[in-house]
Amino acid sequence: MKDAFGLPQSLLVLGGTSEIALATARRLIARRTRTVWLAGRPSPALDEAAEGLRALGADVRTVAFDALAPESHEAALGKVFAEGDIDLVLLAFGILGDQAHDEQDPVSAVRVAQTNYTGAVSAGLVSAAALQNQGHGSLVVLSSVAGERARRANFIYGSSKAGLDAFAQGLGDALYGTGVHVMVVRPGFVRSRMTAGLAEAPLATTPEAVASAIELGLRRRSETVWVPGALRAVMAAVRHLPRPVFRRLPG
Repeated sequence: MKDAFGLPQSLLVLGGTSEIALATARRLIARRTRTVWLAGRPSPALDEAAEGLRALGADVRTVAFDALAPESHEAALGKVFAEGDIDLVLLAFGILGDQAHDEQDPVSAVRVAQTNYTGAVSAGLVSAAALQNQGHGSLVVLSSVAGERARRANFIYGSSKAGLDAFAQGLGDALYGTGVHVMVVRPGFVRSRMTAGLAEAPLATTPEAVASAIELGLRRRSETVWVPGALRAVMAAVRHLPRPVFRRLPG
């Protein structure tokens, strides 16, 4: 169960090597979280992530999970919930893709969409049902400001995040009043392995800053969190730019 401040004692990370997710796990372990499940494809990176969190004093376990195999999600995540209640599910997997390449390779483009959107729909629904069955818990979904209005430079990724964002908002409405809380997190450009080598966008942030915002959002039981907060106003303006003007914005 969550503590008096709304912070979880148990955490399931979908996307167990995500830098944002691991920064969040470290932050929550420093507060109250004692049990952590890292779900991801078996790899040395997943094992290393688990060892790093164990060193902080948490009971950390791993479970094989593949976003691109939705038929396996119910069984894989069922193993976790069978071991005990989970206070927080953090849906943190996703890929950026390579826009220039993916425009010329529809199969690669579809892989971005399947990972970021359809994989998340499956995992999100399975997690939501399990949380609802236990009668409590939070589902935190890592979206992106890229989903607010897809830009020419990354419209494949942006469109997949737009779908994820809309799905998560609808899921939150469907679960309202059930004891399950859904929070959508919309970071801007995050300095991480995924964005290494890319030109940095204004209002760039870090995994640690996103983790801090997630913790605050959980305490407040927020439904939407922008990181940094100033992006809320910026994107409100961007959404209403005339299309000819928006098209001329730098990529």
